[in-house]
Amino acid sequence: MPTPSHLKNPLYFDFRAARRVPESHAWPGLHEHPVVDGGGAPGTPDAVPVVDLRESGAAAAAGVARAAELWGAFLLTGHGVPAELLARVEDRIARMFALPAADKMRAVRGPGDACGYGSPPISSFFSKCMWSEGYTFSPASLRADLRKLWPKAGDDYASFCDVMEEFHKEMRVLAGKLLELFLRALGLTDEEVAAVEEERRIGETMTATMHLNWYPRCPDPRRALGLIAHTDSGFFTFVLQSLVPGLQLFRHAPDRWVAVPAVPGAFVVNVGDLFQILTNGRFHSVYHRAVVNRDLDRISLGYFLGPPPHAKVAPLREAVPPGRTPAYRAVTWPEYMGVRKKAFTTGASALKMVAAAAAESDDADVHQPLVLSS
Repeated sequence: MPTPSHLKNPLYFDFRAARRVPESHAWPGLHEHPVVDGGGAPGTPDAVPVVDLRESGAAAAAGVARAAELWGAFLLTGHGVPAELLARVEDRIARMFALPAADKMRAVRGPGDACGYGSPPISSFFSKCMWSEGYTFSPASLRADLRKLWPKAGDDYASFCDVMEEFHKEMRVLAGKLLELFLRALGLTDEEVAAVEEERRIGETMTATMHLNWYPRCPDPRRALGLIAHTDSGFFTFVLQSLVPGLQLFRHAPDRWVAVPAVPGAFVVNVGDLFQILTNGRFHSVYHRAVVNRDLDRISLGYFLGPPPHAKVAPLREAVPPGRTPAYRAVTWPEYMGVRKKAFTTGASALKMVAAAAAESDDADVHQPLVLSS
């Protein structure tokens, strides 16, 4: 069995040297629920919904509404992001994770750091380790963040940054289109969407974070887990995944995991907790996890979108039925992350902890779902 590495650094585990899954990485209870194929014929119960942006606005909005209400996730096709760019993104990610361990450890996340190299950020809440490596950075400070990995810059650094900046530019445009489509999916007309002040504020102020994942091949994938089951905390996430399946969505009645098919060129879109709050629970966040493969590595990229730290997020007035009060109270993203931390440690539901019963009917929160303050 491998030791934590020749670097003698407890933060690093040499997956390539592993001949079996050590107890530190063995997760109990992984097979309590069956796994079913999500790549079936459209409309069948376990087929992951597909939204094609090339469809008419009404058809696409209806597809988003159904998927966000029933699943909290969908496959997005026809999005216009060039396939050759996605191929370059995946190639650069693979090259980055193939760097020597000593190089990657230069960029390791320290306690409290949001960006850098290491295990998934949520791993600190669990005693078991995940079968994956990750790198998190903000596109706004990409070049500065990546100098930790490539301190002397150079061609690899420049190539990586150029590709990620090109990808970020494309994704910001796509995020704006999808946000508008989500608002139409709530039932707003084009005129109402254009008139909603909240939409302008959301679109202008959304922040982006990119998290790169490498899931190495595993000698015993039934005992290991690439990423623990969780919901995303922000508004919504685009997931770019390689053609090695691994993402699974949790579904009820009956309880089961649905394996998301690896569709070339498609993004997986996950609804996050703050978007569930923003839509007053009509669109719900999705519980998901990543599993690993015995023979193949898997790469994915999560492009996370959410509000700026100081913005209060509460249900849109248009999402609250007449005569009803909002289902959730207003929270900032940092406040909600504090609630999630408590929920992780107690086994409670973070969304239930911010239910509006604690805030009753605060009209300011209803009419001003995103309040920007200095």
